[in-house]
Amino acid sequence: MALKYLSMIPLFALLLIIYIILATLGVDFSDQAGGLFSMSLFSGATWAPTMGDFFIILGIVLLYIELLKATKTGTGTIIEHVASMFTFILYLVLFLLWSKAGTSAFFILSMMSLLDVIAGFTVTIVAARRDIGLGGGG
Repeated sequence: MALKYLSMIPLFALLLIIYIILATLGVDFSDQAGGLFSMSLFSGATWAPTMGDFFIILGIVLLYIELLKATKTGTGTIIEHVASMFTFILYLVLFLLWSKAGTSAFFILSMMSLLDVIAGFTVTIVAARRDIGLGGGG
């Protein structure tokens, strides 16, 4: 039963909480931050991803999982969509008002959160139309 309620929490909300904690502790997510590690590529270039890059990669993985979650229908679906909407609003407010969230990485995570909201509602509407036979499938 608790797992059912836990699955209603948007993963982007958890990512936001981790971002806030790390930023408050002083982690730099800006593009000017030093890389977490560096790797020489065969081309001769050196790749040094930052913490912001790591969070973007993590956001992509979480977006994929959220899209999979959006394909499920049930009573908790609407609650999850509303929670995702509030999560996006929080991303937007923090981006605009909190200096530590004023990075490109945070903006990209905000847009991923918006895409999660739009995709969730879209998938639910399409599934509902199919379930009640409103699709013009002939």
